Amino acid sequence: MNMKYFSKVLLVLAMISSFALNATAKEKVYKWKLAMTWPAQLTPLASPPQKLAALVKEMSNGQFIIEVHGKNKHKAPLGILDMVKLNQYQMGHSGSYYWKGKDINTLFFTSMPFGMNKDEQTAWFYYGGGLELMQKAYAKHKVYSFPGGNTGVQMGGWFRKEIKTADDLKGLKMRIPGFAGEIMSKMGVTVTNIPGGELYTALERGTIDALEWVGPGMDIKMGFHKVAPYYYTGWHEPASEMQYLVNIKAYKKLPKDLQAILTAAMKLTAYDMFSENFNDSVNAWVKMKKDYPNIKVKDFPRPVLKQMKKVNDELIAKLEAKGGLTKEIIESQRDYLKKSRQWTNISEYSYIKSMNELEK
Repeated sequence: MNMKYFSKVLLVLAMISSFALNATAKEKVYKWKLAMTWPAQLTPLASPPQKLAALVKEMSNGQFIIEVHGKNKHKAPLGILDMVKLNQYQMGHSGSYYWKGKDINTLFFTSMPFGMNKDEQTAWFYYGGGLELMQKAYAKHKVYSFPGGNTGVQMGGWFRKEIKTADDLKGLKMRIPGFAGEIMSKMGVTVTNIPGGELYTALERGTIDALEWVGPGMDIKMGFHKVAPYYYTGWHEPASEMQYLVNIKAYKKLPKDLQAILTAAMKLTAYDMFSENFNDSVNAWVKMKKDYPNIKVKDFPRPVLKQMKKVNDELIAKLEAKGGLTKEIIESQRDYLKKSRQWTNISEYSYIKSMNELEK
């Protein structure tokens, strides 16, 4: 065998090896697991991850498979951040404010009392620097965080009795989580965090006097309207955004095309959750009013809301005084709310107000 022939053989073998490696790379299947805070049946909260898994599989032609586990599977609904950080799960789906005890900077990315509505907050995330701040907050946890679906404004809760003054809140036993719970506590409310499966019984038996959940679409499944006739409008979660959490190392190991597929699927399913929840609430409210005409929709009296807002501002001021990233996030949200609300007032709000006046 001469050198020239030998060289040709080596070249052919190299080409065959190259083709084989490329074929193997293209055929490699990436398998991830995703843990949710919610049970698989709790739609629309559980809808985004399940739709994400289906989309990713289809768009990648089966090259990227995500197995979704509800809380009944992994048994740690509030341990999602740690599980994703440790790469026990490559992804998670939850609410960022659940980790405020671990890292106060995560609090702000779900929803803040008296804050931005859904449109304002979504624009802040994608075009106002919010997403960058969220990545900055989660970087030390070795996790990326992306918007994971918005409920829109949540209702202020179901109450067994009418709230006429701030004094009516004192001594009230209420299930209300997050920063709103801290505000209510300052207002004299005894705040409790009873598991969701026990809430109806607690309300029916008088163990609690009030609770907030989400809105008609999800509340109707719980039956709260059967025992607490006063349904108060929202103030505490004007734009509750869930979060997708992604382990950074796992994400970086994905080929670029699969990274793009995952990012696109997260954005699409997050948007879809709002539409699903809105539609569910539309239909649920029609049924509630028909079957339970005794339901009384109430706004909290203005003096009560003013007192809540005062407490909120005092608590925010204490957080802002910490400086650093906490201050940066608060300032960013405050500034974006201030300028975006001007447009909201002359667009969406003015339209609804004008249309309602036409009906009078």
